[in-house]
Amino acid sequence: MGAVTSSMAAKFAFFPPNPPSYAVAAGESASRMRITDVAERENVDVLKLATKRGTQIVAVYMKNPAASLTVLYSHGNAADLGQMYELFSELRIHLRVNLMGYDYSGYGQSTGKPSEQNTYADIEAAYRCLRETYGVREEDVILYGQSVGSGPTLDLASRLPRLRAVVLHSPILSGLRVMYPVKRTYWFDIYKNIDKIPLVECPVLVIHGTADDVVDCSHGKELWELCKEKYEPLWIKGGNHCDLELYPEYIKHLKKFISAIDKLGHLRNGSGLSSDLSENPRSSTDCRDKPRPSTDQRERSRPSIDQRERSRPSTDQREKPRASTDRREKSRASSESREKGRKSVDHPEKANNSTDPPEKARNSIDRFGDMMRSVGLCNIDCFKPTGAGGV
Repeated sequence: MGAVTSSMAAKFAFFPPNPPSYAVAAGESASRMRITDVAERENVDVLKLATKRGTQIVAVYMKNPAASLTVLYSHGNAADLGQMYELFSELRIHLRVNLMGYDYSGYGQSTGKPSEQNTYADIEAAYRCLRETYGVREEDVILYGQSVGSGPTLDLASRLPRLRAVVLHSPILSGLRVMYPVKRTYWFDIYKNIDKIPLVECPVLVIHGTADDVVDCSHGKELWELCKEKYEPLWIKGGNHCDLELYPEYIKHLKKFISAIDKLGHLRNGSGLSSDLSENPRSSTDCRDKPRPSTDQRERSRPSIDQRERSRPSTDQREKPRASTDRREKSRASSESREKGRKSVDHPEKANNSTDPPEKARNSIDRFGDMMRSVGLCNIDCFKPTGAGGV
């Protein structure tokens, strides 16, 4: 039965770039390696890691001397380390984290063939390297899973009770649920994230595009609803499956999340955050910010610790109340001033409704737009079975 499941997983989920976008070559010293066809960076280690299933995967560890947290990133389909390298480097800098990325078995220069079980062994090997080679503690690790990468991410997260946090980027409920609206879990399904997410003890951030035509946004929303420790999600208006990094709110929300998780780390008690932060699981774990204006939270929300942070926009859902407040405050002003104020407040909303995300991305201080346009990180048919036209 296990062999049948692995065979189905290979047909439904995995599309490694062919040929790989990079090679591994000797570095300046005999003990070091480097990835070809990318700009060389300081504080980057290229590694080959043995997995318990007999494959050898390639990983990169990017160190940030100012970091206290480490991100373990599991990428999506039709991508490998060569294509993800620049994004990893940008995230390391702007999030102030150490970052390890790795290629699944059969991806890039990793040996073996892709399978669901191999990806579980792959992420375990990468995590073991962080612990044993770099001395990273479990409570200082943030697991980041993109698309198919949400599978190994949640599998490992469900077994690490002291994990700091999880980020789910365009995640799936399960492989079968991407293609069919099934209401139950079948034995032959793969990446049963819907069954594993309730076992995750740490805060979870979900990021999903509202116009995702590969993995519907409902997947991200249902996973968020099932989280024990919910952090304010980011639903990117107009965002598709492979372009969320182009939107300025993507990196802004990630930075806010990392900052909150970093500052609240000392409040952790056992496997969870302190009790006063977890009483209302729908509210943000960032206690500095005003909770999301949903009807089931407004009456129960706690006062913000830092009043100055209340006005800072986070997601599109918080723009409208703020705009309303600004209009009342400016009601006594001249019509010209009132119009200027309205345009200033409405600008983020207009940006999210833009039909040209790459143009918007050029204004991002993090330069994700220019970098991401140079590579294609996902096969749009990545979840179709081979009989439906995708491999």
